[in-house]
Amino acid sequence: MTLIPLAFGLAAMAATLAGGMLALRLRHRIGMVLGVTAGIVVGVALFDLVPEALELAGDRWAVREMMGFTALGLAGYMLLDRLLARIPRAAASWRGDLGPAMLCLHSLMDGLGIGLAFQIDTAAGWMIALAVLTHDVADGVNTVSLSLAARSETAARRWLILNGIAPMLGVLIGSGIAIPASMLVPVMALFAGVFLYIGACELVPRSQSLDPRFRTSLATVAGIVLMLGVTHFAH
Repeated sequence: MTLIPLAFGLAAMAATLAGGMLALRLRHRIGMVLGVTAGIVVGVALFDLVPEALELAGDRWAVREMMGFTALGLAGYMLLDRLLARIPRAAASWRGDLGPAMLCLHSLMDGLGIGLAFQIDTAAGWMIALAVLTHDVADGVNTVSLSLAARSETAARRWLILNGIAPMLGVLIGSGIAIPASMLVPVMALFAGVFLYIGACELVPRSQSLDPRFRTSLATVAGIVLMLGVTHFAH
C-alpha cells in the first residue's frame, strides 16, 4: 500500500513539470500567461484551499477563526514583501523568489496531505491524491510565470525543478511521520491568503502592465473559471 502514495507523488511531479514546460513554451506571450495565472492562483485559494480547510476544520475551528488565518496569510505575505522591498538589492534577489517559494511550500503541503491521508484511510488518500493531481499542472504554470515576471528563465527552470520535487518530498514526509490532520487546517487557510495576495495584488497588475488590452482581464476570469471547474471535478 505504501507504493500507491509514492506513485501519486511521481505523478504529481510529472504534472507539475509538464505545466511548467508549457508555460516556458508560451513565455513570448507572458502578459496573457500571467493573466491566466492570476485567475488560477485566486481560484485555487477560493475554490480549493478555503473550502478544503473549512471542511477539515469540523468543530475544531470556527469559520471566523479560519478566515482569520486567511487574512493573516494575506497580511503576513504583504508585510514580508514590503519589508524585502526596503532592503537593498532584495527586489532583484530574495523578493523575486518569494512567490515561487510559497508555491513550492504549497506543493510540499499537497504531498504531505497525500501521505497523511493514506495513513488515515485508503479511500481518503485516493480522493486527496486525485484532487492534488487535478491542479498540479496549474502549479507548474504558476511557478514559471511568477519567476519569468520577477526574475529570469534560468530562475524559472530552477524553481520548476524544486516545485516538481516538492510533492514527492511531501509524500515521503507524510508517509513516515504522524501529524494530526487538524494541524494542516490553519496552514491551508494561511496559504489561501498568500495566494489571494499573489494573484490579485502581484500577478494582475503585472499582466495589465505587460498587456493592457481587455483580453488580459478576460484571461484572468478564464483562469478563475478553469479552477472552479477543476476543483468541482476533483471534489
